[in-house]
Amino acid sequence: MGQFIPLSVPNLKGKELEYVTHAVETEWISTAGPYIIDFENNIAEYVGAEGAVACQNGTAGLHLALLACGVTKEDEVIVPTLTFVAAVNPVKYVGAEAIFMDCDDSLTMDPIKLASFCENECELQADKLMNKRTGKQIKAVVVVHVFGNMADMVSITDIAEKFHLKLIEDATEALGTYYTEGKLKGKFAGTMGDIGVYSFNGNKIITTGGGGMIVAKEKERLEYCRYLSTQAKNDTLYYVHDEIGYNYRMSNLQAALGLAQLEQLEQFIITKTENYDLYQELGIPLLGFRTGTRSNHWFYSYMTDQRDELMKDLSGQEIQTRPIWKLIHTLKPYESSQCYQIEKADCYYDKVLNLPCSSNLSQDNVRIVVTAIQKFK
Repeated sequence: MGQFIPLSVPNLKGKELEYVTHAVETEWISTAGPYIIDFENNIAEYVGAEGAVACQNGTAGLHLALLACGVTKEDEVIVPTLTFVAAVNPVKYVGAEAIFMDCDDSLTMDPIKLASFCENECELQADKLMNKRTGKQIKAVVVVHVFGNMADMVSITDIAEKFHLKLIEDATEALGTYYTEGKLKGKFAGTMGDIGVYSFNGNKIITTGGGGMIVAKEKERLEYCRYLSTQAKNDTLYYVHDEIGYNYRMSNLQAALGLAQLEQLEQFIITKTENYDLYQELGIPLLGFRTGTRSNHWFYSYMTDQRDELMKDLSGQEIQTRPIWKLIHTLKPYESSQCYQIEKADCYYDKVLNLPCSSNLSQDNVRIVVTAIQKFK
């Protein structure tokens, strides 16, 4: 039996231990401390945002984003079906209903179908987009940059503006992805909508063990997220709370880890890009990334008609792979939800297998994976 090759694991070879040890020695370990401030500031500077708010995970960030956009139980939110369920569950947290949209060949939300739905299945009443079927207002759209691939934000930002939709970017898999050309040149995933959210889960391109970050166009909306994330304290001395808040703040220990990870992010992306290119050079065709962008190459997606058989075969050789998520509109909590022309997502669900892609994956290990796939074929 050979060496185990994991799908996507942390790369902790920078100053993580130094910073975390310092946090422990100075006894700043909870939801306050200098590393939180530094991490927020450095993320904001990296992506070109006005500010950032650290939180416990990407899911918490999306929950706060929906609240900050005024989404309530009276509203509906357009979401992709091809994504991780954490991108959609927060819609239920606020009591709203999800409307599921198909993907295009980038695996991200199809802007053509999004526009068609808004045009043909809805009507604008003043500045509100109303769903003809339900009579409810569609207040927001959640766009996910799947596997580090930029969604078509040029089209989607225009659609959101035209139909008065709040635009929430789930950039939990796309820290470091940005446009290199066009009218959005230089814009990072997460910074083009009203609110963007990043994740630092253990399998993400940088990690805090568990954690997330929120950025926003409007400072007031960002500060409202901060307020809600700290139990909605109106008076921190006398514990006055005028709204229902949440215990969603990141700890100083997590932020110390994240700060050290952020220092290495660009090198992680270089390594992941080189390994992605090597898979291709060795004869394994992977799904591409949007033209005119620099992707972080978070995941490598391989298309095969024998997904489950190949996954089992590779597992027997100590090579970890993962299928794409089960489509959310087919899950029990969402099986009665409204869907719109779900077609391509069905095809990709059956055929996508994600291959090892860690930022500490060696080129020798890439060759082992390639050889195993080619022998299976």
